[in-house]
Amino acid sequence: MSSESPPESPESLPESPPPVPPKSLLDRGLDGLAWCCAVITGVALVVLTVIFGWLVFGRYVLNATPTWVEQVSLLLVVLITFLGASVGIHQNTHLGVSFFREVSPPAVRKTFAVVSHLIMAAFGAVMMVQSYKLAVFKWGSQIPLIHVPEGLRAVPITICGGLVLLFSIGHLVRLARGIEDTADPFE
Repeated sequence: MSSESPPESPESLPESPPPVPPKSLLDRGLDGLAWCCAVITGVALVVLTVIFGWLVFGRYVLNATPTWVEQVSLLLVVLITFLGASVGIHQNTHLGVSFFREVSPPAVRKTFAVVSHLIMAAFGAVMMVQSYKLAVFKWGSQIPLIHVPEGLRAVPITICGGLVLLFSIGHLVRLARGIEDTADPFE
């Protein structure tokens, strides 16, 4: 007598999920770009933590406050914020109102997704162009204490605008190819 159970019938097996199509060159490129942005953001966060540690050490141990820390930290916070936001756009983890999308039929969900990505692409384009103009306008003045151009503060915003535009276009291409998931990524 064998202790093996009889083979299960095909009707009793759970349905396997549909096969995931291979990622296109565009998708792999955008994933790599988002990964680079996430790494830069992480390194900037570590640097921010270290320089604030130096600020505390300098102020309370050496009794000589490093004055440059505040200005460098402001530049790092802008970099962290805007690069992190662009990664959120790529990963569909950014803030959004999803109530109407969730209660809509699938065809309407796709329409909402397309409109949302078009609006985000337009926003990214405007942000890129206007922050570039700001960077050029402010490039002639210097940030006090660290002596770098004031326009440097707007460079991460320009980069973020370009990335938001690029990542939104990537989502639109995936939707057009029929592989973009319009469901909530947290479900």
